[in-house]
Amino acid sequence: MITAQTAASTPSDKPTSLSWRMRILVAVLVVFATLVVWVSNLFLTERFTETTRNRGELRLALYSGNLLSELRRNAIVPQLLARDPALIGALQSSDFSQSSQRLITYDEEIGAANIFMLDRDGRVVASTDRNLISTPMRSERFFIEAVRSNETLFSTGDPAGSVPRFTWSRRMEQGDQTIGVIVVEVDLHKFQTAWAGISDAVFVTNSEGVILLSTEPKWRGLREADALAVQSVPSALTRAFQATVDWSVPPDAWLEGAAVLRLEARMPFHGWRIASFTSFASVRERVNGVLAIEIMGFAMLLTLTFYLMSRRTTGKLRMFQQESAELRALNHQLQREVAERQKVEKNLKFAEQTLAQSSKLAALGEMSAAVSHELNQPLAAMKTYLAGARLLLQRKRPEEALSSFYRIDDLIERMGAITRQLKSYARKSKETFEPVDSRSCVNAALEMMEPQLKQRYVEIKAGLPREPAMVLADPLRLEQVLINLLRNALDATKFTPDPRIEIVLSMGHQVTLTIRDNGEGIDDFESLFEPFYTTKEPGDGVGLGLAISSGIAGDFGGRLTAHNSADGGAVFVLHLPSLGSETEVAGTPRDNS
Repeated sequence: MITAQTAASTPSDKPTSLSWRMRILVAVLVVFATLVVWVSNLFLTERFTETTRNRGELRLALYSGNLLSELRRNAIVPQLLARDPALIGALQSSDFSQSSQRLITYDEEIGAANIFMLDRDGRVVASTDRNLISTPMRSERFFIEAVRSNETLFSTGDPAGSVPRFTWSRRMEQGDQTIGVIVVEVDLHKFQTAWAGISDAVFVTNSEGVILLSTEPKWRGLREADALAVQSVPSALTRAFQATVDWSVPPDAWLEGAAVLRLEARMPFHGWRIASFTSFASVRERVNGVLAIEIMGFAMLLTLTFYLMSRRTTGKLRMFQQESAELRALNHQLQREVAERQKVEKNLKFAEQTLAQSSKLAALGEMSAAVSHELNQPLAAMKTYLAGARLLLQRKRPEEALSSFYRIDDLIERMGAITRQLKSYARKSKETFEPVDSRSCVNAALEMMEPQLKQRYVEIKAGLPREPAMVLADPLRLEQVLINLLRNALDATKFTPDPRIEIVLSMGHQVTLTIRDNGEGIDDFESLFEPFYTTKEPGDGVGLGLAISSGIAGDFGGRLTAHNSADGGAVFVLHLPSLGSETEVAGTPRDNS
């Protein structure tokens, strides 16, 4: 399970680092695209603004040239008509029947807005517009100035009027007397009509700054500052002012909250000036068009990058899915193997318990001869006491027979103690641990081994502390370990002339039990605690005693070690965690020798 999970988590390291590299690449691409768009916007806006400015200046020059051409073309007409003999004769004779027709003929050639002739009283006597005939114009500016001057004069009507007049006028003379005034009205309104078809707002001002001509009718007759404060109406100017605000080049003017480009040119005519307001909309549209292409290109590049990333990620995801499937299969296999091993360990543990029990039974088998010898002695004595008691009863001596029965009872108690030890040692141990005084376990093991120890002479020295040596263990399994160690010591001293076994129990942060013999010692320490390893003759043992004892010591949280003594023989040391001496346990230590 642990191996499978570790293997499954390992491949995720590469995709994580790769995704960070991809994120950095995308971030760099976005920053680069933003920088390019920003630089392109500045460069293109400046370039297109300059182009728009040049075009606006060119348009102003063209508009100014057209106006001057129209004005100058009509400027010579009053001078020519003032010398026309027919018109002069009509003024002298007051016969104007042919005068209007003659003016119409001139107008067809000149193309003026209107031509009319006034007598010395300022009354219209002939005109291309017959509706003006007999109209008094004595108070008009062009009449008054023309009468006072000997030159052709230009004058403007009220700019705020519905149709302001732009006229050239010259007085007509006969000798030294003024007989009339000839007036040529210039058609400048056609230029306003032409200007209204463009996206610019154009106006012309006189030397005093008053707007004479404009694409916005409400501006005429006002100064520029006052005109811009007037509420606009749908017109070319309004359309121009409603353009998008430019955000790259500082505007020349602000109209109705919109940034516009203001251009102005001087006209070489009476101090006139022509100006225009050009919206940045065309600049913004052209710049936005180029920027849109750039953004589209970067978007396509970014889309291609994401597509390649997605394909790469899909491939890796497919690979990771395949690896995950393999790891899941491996995990399932490991789970099955772990379950099988747990089952094997459980079976092995049961087998170890069975082997431990078998080892105990084998030890009981070896003890059976000594036990039967021990039981035969009290049985024989009991038979003798019974025979003696029968004779005493037959001889009417019951008091003496009663003492024989007491002796028989003592022998029965002795036999019961021997059988109880065998039954206690033979039954299976418990699974739970309890506080145990290790001194009592040493005494119980010596009592169990007493029949075997009596079969031959072996010197036993036991050194036990006066205070309890408490450990947490199963007393029967601990006795089994001690009996196995004592049996090995007895077997090791079988051929020793002066056999000796020493048992030492010491206390500290651990309880240490040392069993030392003076036998032949240990030859192979590596295989000593392995199952089925033995140096005994066939039939004397199967080599499970030390292996089982080592396992029991490990279950108690301790360990079993062995080494050879410097004086000869083997030394087995059992280390167990100490519980202290607070728990009182019945039983007193004894010193057997």
